[in-house]
Amino acid sequence: MKRTNILLDEKLVDNCLKATGIKTQRALIDHALRELLRHEKQTKLLELKGGINWSGDLEEWRKGRSS
Repeated sequence: MKRTNILLDEKLVDNCLKATGIKTQRALIDHALRELLRHEKQTKLLELKGGINWSGDLEEWRKGRSS
């Protein structure tokens, strides 16, 4: 864990606490940072769309799953 002091926009924090139902500022900031990382990972995955070539028989591949 890392401890730091930061100035936060009180109205923004209050609005976010109400919107999420999160009880503490610490939990809210933790949630926001995790969501930021999740969003960045999704963005990077979306950038791969159309850039990966796959050749194979999808129907044959799916047959192996239905056991």
